[in-house]
Amino acid sequence: MKKRKTTTTGIIMLGFLIGALLGALLLTLPISARPGQSIGFLDALFVSTSSICVTGLSTVNIGQTFSAFGQVVLLLLIQFGGLGIVTFTTMVLWLFGRRITLADRMLIQSAYNLDTLSGLVRLTMRILKVTLCLEGLGAVGYATVFIPEYGYRGIWYSIFHAVSAFCNAGIDLLGGNSFCGYRDNVIMNLTTVFLIIVSGLGFPVYWEVARVLRPRRSDGRYGRKMNLQAKIVLTATLALILAGAALTLLFEYDNPATLGPLGWPRKALAALFQSVTLRTAGFATIPQESFRPASCLAYLVLMFIGGSPAGTAGGVKTVTIVMLIASMLANIKGKKDVTVMNRKIADEAIRRCVAIVTFSFSVLMALTVALLAVQRSDFLDTLYEMTSAIATVGLSRGLTGALYPAGKLIVTLTMYLGRIGPITLALVFNSRTPADNISYADSKVIIG
Repeated sequence: MKKRKTTTTGIIMLGFLIGALLGALLLTLPISARPGQSIGFLDALFVSTSSICVTGLSTVNIGQTFSAFGQVVLLLLIQFGGLGIVTFTTMVLWLFGRRITLADRMLIQSAYNLDTLSGLVRLTMRILKVTLCLEGLGAVGYATVFIPEYGYRGIWYSIFHAVSAFCNAGIDLLGGNSFCGYRDNVIMNLTTVFLIIVSGLGFPVYWEVARVLRPRRSDGRYGRKMNLQAKIVLTATLALILAGAALTLLFEYDNPATLGPLGWPRKALAALFQSVTLRTAGFATIPQESFRPASCLAYLVLMFIGGSPAGTAGGVKTVTIVMLIASMLANIKGKKDVTVMNRKIADEAIRRCVAIVTFSFSVLMALTVALLAVQRSDFLDTLYEMTSAIATVGLSRGLTGALYPAGKLIVTLTMYLGRIGPITLALVFNSRTPADNISYADSKVIIG
């Protein structure tokens, strides 16, 4: 009997599923809960999935429910989810001195969509080192706030929130109000913003920026050109952050529940934080239910877009949206080729972008209808919850704590699908079907 070969996408799906189930089992142990507290398996599964899928939604108060052991379990789940199963597995094999086989290298190549097998393990180790360094910097920033306030416990708070912020998890230990108590704290805000932005850029952008900034050996000058991927990511990231902050200031300027009572510097800081955290981070300095519907509609778009490829952020990704906009403009102008920054984009890449957005939106709509059917909650609150779940954002307008058991299962499934990616799920289902290389006759259809 022929043995079936496990695909990369299958391994990733299975890895996150096993991690979520194992985390749920550990969180239900008595040692994971504080004295007088307990958590059922369904809530444990919800929190475990939210952690490993770096989403941040929670049906329980994390800080008040879980003991030190439970919090460590959550931290490991967040780190595992942020690094991804491929990076995490390679790191473990390397630490235990096991030889990285050709199959392992092919797994890394497929996961990161690379063109070569050379230097893959070294690349993975670089990702680990950069992650630990940036999380360490974030922990130092948080420590200046948490240690004076909480004493020695502030060290743990600093480490936990640095990992949570860098991995875009948005899970906090501060009592269920996220960072609302630190809305005016410049260090807390800027530290969190820094961690969210750098992690959302994607690791390939790090290497490209370092390559461009590194002087040439011949004359010591900085003359290298940045590749298209990095240009798109940096430009789109800056544009989305500025757009989100500007819309927040425009719609919430005189809202007494959000920015209204604040002076201009604090308005700008709160608007910047809100714009950045929408990129799948999940921390909040203002309760989301306080924002006006116009703001929430804009936030839905920003959450759905998310961060950039090969990073810790979720969403359909900035590059995908830029490709679709470029394709739309090319069609409007009657151009034969789709170009971005004077570079032609392959038709295959455009089709992949269309598939990602169409599949993601379809899954979002289907599961939103399912949640509305069982929950019968407010439409905007429900759509906000589900967009946050599928884009692994973690922001909520207060619906998470009121979910029925069936609603918890639907949101749990949405977080899982959002992390592994709907397009990954589609590829798994189609991985064993033979490729269709038959060419058919052309036929004209009326469009629009």
